[in-house]
Amino acid sequence: MNLFADIRTLVLSELSAMTAKGALPEGLATNNVTVEPPRDAAHGDMATNAAMVLAKPAGMKPRDIADALAQRLVADDRITAADVAGPGFLNIRLAPLVWQGVVGAVLQQGTSYGQSQMGQGKRVNVEYVSANPTGPLHVGHTRGAVFGDALASLLAYTGHDVTREYYINDGGAQVDVLARSVYLRYLEAHGQEVAFEDGTYPGDYLIAVGEALKAKVGDSFVDKGEQFWLEEVRDFATEAMMDLIRSDLAALGVEMDVFYSEKSLYGTGRIEDALQDLRDKGLIYEGVLEPPKGKKPEDWEPREQTLFKSTDHGDDVDRPVMKSDGSWTYFAPDIAYHYDKVSRGFDALIDVFGADHGGYVKRMKAAVSALSDGAVPLDIKLTQLVKLYKNGEPFKMSKRAGTFVTLRDVVDQVGPGVTRFHMLTRKNDAPLDFDFDKVLEQSRENPVFYVQYAHARGASVLRKAGEANISVDDAALQAADLNLLSHEAELALAAKLAEWPRMVETAARSNEPHRVAFYLYDLAGVFHGLWNRGNDLPELRFVQEDAATTQAKIALARATMIVIAAGLGILGVEPAEELR
Repeated sequence: MNLFADIRTLVLSELSAMTAKGALPEGLATNNVTVEPPRDAAHGDMATNAAMVLAKPAGMKPRDIADALAQRLVADDRITAADVAGPGFLNIRLAPLVWQGVVGAVLQQGTSYGQSQMGQGKRVNVEYVSANPTGPLHVGHTRGAVFGDALASLLAYTGHDVTREYYINDGGAQVDVLARSVYLRYLEAHGQEVAFEDGTYPGDYLIAVGEALKAKVGDSFVDKGEQFWLEEVRDFATEAMMDLIRSDLAALGVEMDVFYSEKSLYGTGRIEDALQDLRDKGLIYEGVLEPPKGKKPEDWEPREQTLFKSTDHGDDVDRPVMKSDGSWTYFAPDIAYHYDKVSRGFDALIDVFGADHGGYVKRMKAAVSALSDGAVPLDIKLTQLVKLYKNGEPFKMSKRAGTFVTLRDVVDQVGPGVTRFHMLTRKNDAPLDFDFDKVLEQSRENPVFYVQYAHARGASVLRKAGEANISVDDAALQAADLNLLSHEAELALAAKLAEWPRMVETAARSNEPHRVAFYLYDLAGVFHGLWNRGNDLPELRFVQEDAATTQAKIALARATMIVIAAGLGILGVEPAEELR
């Protein structure tokens, strides 16, 4: 059930009837007609722009269309008023039976209320985290992991066929640095004193890896040159780090469908195949780039390179794919990786990058556009930095120094649910403050607690009614007389529940899972408001003296719990049955 879609269907039906009677001309396009919440809730329950959209093509005044449409809409028993506002917007008020019906629909459909087939089974690849396998995940990766995972769940909830993917960056120089760092820990495990030079990773997390390497190869690598051990140690260390990363993701509740190795692209012809595809399309050429902005001509050394004509697909400048010495640029394997994604038949691609990759957005979109002939859209979401605070003091991170705050540090201190929800309390491209004290605070200012408290309060009234021998199982609540829900505060909560299906589709269309967290906070606020009004108005309390009224009111509480649980499920958070 999507009430906004239902009322839009009614509006379109009445417009069609007006056309049939000659009140509107034939052939008017109605695809831009919307039914949405009004900007000011005091104006009504819904608003439609139908008259504004159709006036110009119909050659009519908007208010004339709106007046005629309003007269037809009020004939429907779901609508109590349709008022023309401003130049021709139409504000609609709905009857109590509509809101009561929403509660019934939630109870009947359970957590599938709000699910849709908007995605029509389209295959979507969501790539996220994709951290270099050189150490544990830090708090910045945590935000990308939560965002990507919640987005994947949101798309699945709206009818998409989703693949969660992690791109292992194991083909660059950083894994050689990892291997050398592990080798130092290996020598240390053999009792040698070692010094970590600049550029190596001195973090304690490699101590166990060095010891594990010693257990595997004994002293066979001790005091040997890199040519004897670099490749084997690199593979060993990379796998050890990926085991650690998988464990960290599991602690956060993140499970990937695919781990794709960058290394698998090298020496296999895959990079060559991708670039040949672009070459066949006339998009690869030999040329010299203009000097970068800010470079003085005398500082610029022009070199002929192999270039991708990315400006043909919306980029600002063409991009090198092969250096003048014949080696690949960093961009080349990324093109090959996305070529592989396109070849796997995905209908859409989503990449979740850290904010420091903002300069990569246009070139990657250009590459996917070229590789797919514009058929496969790529949406790149950037996650901004997370600032950590504890005891009023900021935490500082430095991966090379080995003093960074890890994903596991955060999860161990506040739990996966709190971590996940709080990471979605800001839009992905806005900076986020994570205060260890505040995220555990029990107050309205803490969105995690506020939403969980609403669910726990609902669970408490179910228990209280059960103790009074009132049947409150879902079957009994579905049979409750919902006409007994008549107070404006109760209907306002039902109206908020009605927004859930529309909000879900809006969030999925824009790839913005934070909208779910925002909605849950607002829903919790309406529920708590009703609860608190019951302190002054006994008739608003959920448990009443007669069973029928209690069942109707608890049906509303239970419906609220169902929607909260569905929303938390998308975010990967377990709903609380009680809070201490």
